[in-house]
Amino acid sequence: MRPADNATARAQKGQPSSTSHPGVEEEAEIVLTFDDNRLASLVFGQYDQNLAHLERRLNVAAIANGNRVTVKGTPESSELARRVLETLYERARQGASPGPGDVDGTIEESSLQGTLFPNAETATPGLSAFDHIATRRRGVVRARNAAQNTYIKALKQNELVFAEGPAGTGKTWLAVGYAVSLLEAGQVDRLIISRPAVEAGERLGFLPGDMREKVDPYLRPIYDALYDFMEARHVDRGLQTGMIEIAPLAFMRGRTLTNSLVLLDEAQNTTSMQMKMFLTRLGEGSRMIITGDPTQIDLPPGQKSGLVEAVRILHGVEGISRVTFKEADVVRHDLVRRIVAAYDKAGREAPPQEQSYRERNVRP
Repeated sequence: MRPADNATARAQKGQPSSTSHPGVEEEAEIVLTFDDNRLASLVFGQYDQNLAHLERRLNVAAIANGNRVTVKGTPESSELARRVLETLYERARQGASPGPGDVDGTIEESSLQGTLFPNAETATPGLSAFDHIATRRRGVVRARNAAQNTYIKALKQNELVFAEGPAGTGKTWLAVGYAVSLLEAGQVDRLIISRPAVEAGERLGFLPGDMREKVDPYLRPIYDALYDFMEARHVDRGLQTGMIEIAPLAFMRGRTLTNSLVLLDEAQNTTSMQMKMFLTRLGEGSRMIITGDPTQIDLPPGQKSGLVEAVRILHGVEGISRVTFKEADVVRHDLVRRIVAAYDKAGREAPPQEQSYRERNVRP
């Protein structure tokens, strides 16, 4: 972008158009001109999808023309859109390819920056208010909202982290990314990932094949996350050498896991005994991450969730952190966020006699 008055973009801010008609909201116009047409096209997105997403989120009009974009809206929304676009441009210049999800994250981040730096002139475009993790294949992955930011900070500061929340909030994906970053940095020797083999009322005996073939479908989301953060050949080599181990929870008994990053996913489906067994596997030089959604417990009726119990028992223990995600923190898809919110609302409004065991079980 062209430097102008120590800014990272040439921004021609239209003065708020005053009107003599009371009740009519003022409108501001900001013109941003980027130096690099290729990077500008990355910021705008394919068929300007990033600009369209920005328009929906901030209720502004964003019109692109070559390497220039004109933003119109309320003064506050237009200024926020400017900060978002400048930040996305800086990240594109560093090699990122922003998508609609990155637009959402940058809006959250820029909103926070606005509270940290009330004077827009003192705010540095591209400055990250949110924390991040980095891997060789994926590069820098930044938190997209305050909850993810808290999560990443907790992962870096604590030996044991519980992450609870609905699907699509990035609990498992970020945990795998953080684990890979530690593995690549040599801070741990092994990555051990586990899941209880209980899903949606089905059991292993109903699946064809040997033990590994039976277990693999339950662990497929873990493989997907690994391939996101590592080259396929590195994942395959790690699995062959034991540097990466993916196993059902039942295989953890009797082991001491040293110099490892240990991740337990879908922990809401552990029993109390399984959770205690897993927690006591932690050895010297190891860290542990436990993720789950207490609203999706698939245990038999009358069986306590080990995740719910462990969070209650271990509250306040030094070295242990708990991060809770809400439906507003869903980053997978806008529709997923609305689905989670609808189910949550239906659960709160259901008469007590119609509430499932699962819903009763998550209450303290």
